[in-house]
Amino acid sequence: MIKTRIAKRYARALFELASEEGSIEQVGQDLAKVKVVFTTEATVRSGLTSPVNGPKVKAQVLGALVEAMGLGKMFGNFLRVVLDARKIEVLPLIEEEYSAMADEATGKLRGVATAPAALDEAALKKLSSALTKALGKEVILVAETDPTLLGGVVARVGNLVFDASVKTQLQRMKETLVKG
Repeated sequence: MIKTRIAKRYARALFELASEEGSIEQVGQDLAKVKVVFTTEATVRSGLTSPVNGPKVKAQVLGALVEAMGLGKMFGNFLRVVLDARKIEVLPLIEEEYSAMADEATGKLRGVATAPAALDEAALKKLSSALTKALGKEVILVAETDPTLLGGVVARVGNLVFDASVKTQLQRMKETLVKG
C-alpha cells in the first residue's frame, strides 16, 4: 500500500513534467522501456538496488542505462531523483500509475479480452473497435486465453465486464428453464 502511494506521487510528478513539455506519450514509451529492462535484466536491477553498491556505482549504472537507451534529459533527471530518493524499486509501479494517468488524459481505456483459444489480431481489433464505439473512448485490448470457456469472449474494461461467452449463455438458459 505504501509503495503504491509512493509510486502515485512520483508518477503524478512525472506526468505533470511531461505535460508541461508536451511529451506525455514519449515519456510513457521511455518509462515502459525502462520498466522492461529493470524487470527482465537482473544485472541492471541489482546494479540499481543492491545495498552493496554505493550511490556512485548506482548513479553510474543509471547513467549508462539512460545513455544506452537514448532517454530524454528530463526523464533521465527524473530517474536520478528516484534513484537518489532510494525508490527505484517502485519503478514498475510508477510505470503502471503513469500509464493509467496518460490513458485517462488521452481518453483511452485498457482492457483484457479472454477467449478459450488465442484471439488473432484481426478479431482483437474488431472487438476493440466495437467497444470503442459502445464506450465512446478508445479501447486497447490485450488477449488472454481461458480454456474453461466453451466459446465466445469475455472483455473486461476497467470495472465493466462484457460477457459474450457460451458458458454464460448456457447458464442463463438454464436459469430461464428452471424458473419456467
